[in-house]
Parts: sequence; structure tokens; C-alpha cells
Amino acid sequence: MPDLTNEEYATLAEKWAKNPPKPGPNGTGFFAQRKAALAAQSARSITVDSFSADYLYNKAISSHKTPADIIGEMVQKEIAAVI
Repeated sequence: MPDLTNEEYATLAEKWAKNPPKPGPNGTGFFAQRKAALAAQSARSITVDSFSADYLYNKAISSHKTPADIIGEMVQKEIAAVI
């Protein structure tokens, strides 16, 4: 990435001097909103016992899938059985 010229530095300095960033209170700022949006997209974490974890791990290895895929399939089967 090329460095800025002195004129570009001066323009940016003037811009930030006249319009300083203002963080929002109580999570209304840009970074807080972005963090919340990313958290909403990510999966939730759960805790399982060692027996269940070993089962998922071995099942995932034998079927060449991830443990998340195995759990997803199990949940889909349960939902299909109810419907």
C-alpha cells in the first residue's frame, strides 16, 4: 500500500480534527454494534460430557465430517421425526 502524500495527511488530520469519532454509550457505537452482529451470526457453545465428546469425535472421523455436521444431522433427524 503506497504511503500518503503530505497533502493527504493534512486533509485527513483536518477531517479528524473537525469530526472526531464519538463512541456511543451502552453499546451503540460502531465497534460494539459490529461485535454484536458477529456474535449473532456465530454458533452457540455447549458443554458435553467426555463420553459424548468421544462419540462425536469418533463418528466425525469415521464419516469424514466435522462434529458440528454430525450434531446438525442428529438434530435434523429429531425434528423430522417430530413433524
